Amino acid sequence: MRQLHITDLQRPVLTVSDMPEAPLSSEATVSQAKHAVDAIRNPQEESVFQLNDVGVWYGTKHAISEINMSIPLNRVTALIGPSGCGKSTLLRCMNRMNDLIPGARVEGAVEYRGADIYANDIDPVEVRRRIGMVFQKPNPFPKSIYENVAFGAKVNGIRGNMDEICERALRQAALWDEVKNDLKKSGLALSGGQQQRLCIARALAVQPEVILMDEPCSALDPIATLKIEDLIRELVQTYTIIIVTHNMQQAARVSDYTAFMLAQEHGVNARLIEYGPTTEIFTNPREKRTEDYITGRFG
Repeated sequence: MRQLHITDLQRPVLTVSDMPEAPLSSEATVSQAKHAVDAIRNPQEESVFQLNDVGVWYGTKHAISEINMSIPLNRVTALIGPSGCGKSTLLRCMNRMNDLIPGARVEGAVEYRGADIYANDIDPVEVRRRIGMVFQKPNPFPKSIYENVAFGAKVNGIRGNMDEICERALRQAALWDEVKNDLKKSGLALSGGQQQRLCIARALAVQPEVILMDEPCSALDPIATLKIEDLIRELVQTYTIIIVTHNMQQAARVSDYTAFMLAQEHGVNARLIEYGPTTEIFTNPREKRTEDYITGRFG
């Protein structure tokens, strides 16, 4: 199984005019289809991911379907929508974490810098090194702060001065000044917010290019949440970040682009409803369902 080497030129961003027109049976259907296509406003800038007709099955359950979107470089993209609409499932598609779930199957193409990460000859371990992940609940190892950060770097064969690698990662995670004199202290002894930043530092030590965050603030208090949000805005200068959140205010504060998803109980088969710049999604959504969710009418 070969390593993931990204050398292809980035494909052009998919635009509305590039999308094939499906056969339509009536003027009403034409209008609805055009409205649905118009609601997907892909970023007109360099992209890191291109998702083409992505669907996921868990056994016989069709979790998400027909996801088409591009995700831009060095931007924060937020995935929002009611519980069960496939946000976390879609997030896990982007670093092959769904491979670890028995019975999971991914359809379509998930292209990272032009390479299909689900190709048979791509090493999923290398995919996860380039595309790191931070989970909903802080999950530090029962090791020292230093060993928590160094663990991933050692496992992935990152070479260099481990002291410098750990310090760099902790500084990037805005945690160094708080723990630099207690690096031998257990990571489990830190506060919840510090533990989450430690997990972010652990991901950064592997030197990824993309960071996936699955509701990283849901278990934190408002002060710790604000620190994580500030950190996200700093990290996006260097990394591409994709975040799942139920907090509408958080999505509005930290993201550059927002994707809204819905599930079967809301009349669709777990798919992308609207995607575009966050300011437009929150102030001038093109889909009434998006407006209803953002304003709290359902979800």
